[in-house]
Amino acid sequence: MKVEIIPVTPFQQNCSIIICSETNRAAIVDPGGEVERLVDRIDALGVTLEKILITHAHIDHAGGTKDLADKFDLPIEGPQQEDIFWIDRLSDQSRMFQFPEAKPFVPTRWLEHDDTVTVGNLTFDVKHCPGHTPGHVVFINHENKLAWVGDVLFKGSMGRTDFPRGDHQTLIDSIHSSLMTLPDDYQFISGHGDISTIGHERQTNPYIR
Repeated sequence: MKVEIIPVTPFQQNCSIIICSETNRAAIVDPGGEVERLVDRIDALGVTLEKILITHAHIDHAGGTKDLADKFDLPIEGPQQEDIFWIDRLSDQSRMFQFPEAKPFVPTRWLEHDDTVTVGNLTFDVKHCPGHTPGHVVFINHENKLAWVGDVLFKGSMGRTDFPRGDHQTLIDSIHSSLMTLPDDYQFISGHGDISTIGHERQTNPYIR
């Protein structure tokens, strides 16, 4: 597996391109914006983009989804269906944060807790982790001990819960039940900021200790 992280939008959201080394097939996780830049990078990598994976439907994570899906005729997998509340408001979110107009979309596949998704020959477990948004999901690849956690958990911090339908205790419970059960050496890529490990956060993160 190869991973390339491309921060996008003024919020510097960590959009990821996941590449299966065996098949050269790829997925893009959370294309929040700057679609032409993402397209240029995909072309430069010479990979076959096969799907879009969405952790949650805030504008900086999902704003470019519709345009990218239409350009490559891609299926969209995720988030969990409770985030339809945010998908339907993507245009409103655009105006609120003065982003380019973002279009609502209908996922090809809504995801649920303990589903799996694939990228080439790679398999990822799906965990529903509400709290930041009601339909937030995370993707975990056990073979490479790497997880994509969106805005659930950050190095030294955790996601905000002051948005509509956010809930602090629900997010804490999600982190403990779906992420802190992983071994210490698992790394995770957050929606913003640096990569960290489960073990480091278990020992140092003041929000979950």
